[in-house]
Amino acid sequence: MKKTSRTRVVTGGAIVAALALGGFGAYSASATGEDTAAAPAVAKADAENKNTTRSTHLTIEAATKAAQATLDAAEKENQRVSVAVVDRNGNTIVTLRGDGAGPQSYESAVKKAFTAVSWNAPTSELVKRLANAPTLKDIPGTLFLGGGAPVTAKGAPIAGIGVAGAPSGDLDEKFAQAGVATLAK
Repeated sequence: MKKTSRTRVVTGGAIVAALALGGFGAYSASATGEDTAAAPAVAKADAENKNTTRSTHLTIEAATKAAQATLDAAEKENQRVSVAVVDRNGNTIVTLRGDGAGPQSYESAVKKAFTAVSWNAPTSELVKRLANAPTLKDIPGTLFLGGGAPVTAKGAPIAGIGVAGAPSGDLDEKFAQAGVATLAK
């Protein structure tokens, strides 16, 4: 029997299609078979052997609420400040720059928030520690001036609120504490 070029094309196409579908079926079977069965076992093992931990994080809604309360407290006293809220790891969640706040206030607020959460202490308290450990100020990303307040849950730091721009660190910290207080309500 003599095969025409059309017969060879149709036969070749059918073979390619069959191989492709067969390969796809094998791939699908392996993707849904062993891999999904192994995933729960790994998660279960981590939960049982205590190799993982959970941490509490401030939601963006709560961070925004705290930042706005902080800015509102400053505005009531005619102070032009910037506010930063950072998470437990020092990553910025939200920042607000009040009308007329100085250009340096944004970065200072972030650093104060980072410093407060890093040591789980108000930055005004940390300033006092510099007398005994002056090299603390050399740690990158920190700023040892009043104006940072930690946010805690179950005794552990979960966020920091930093304020900068008021004439004193005491005022900055007073406004940061207003944000912390809002989260306690």
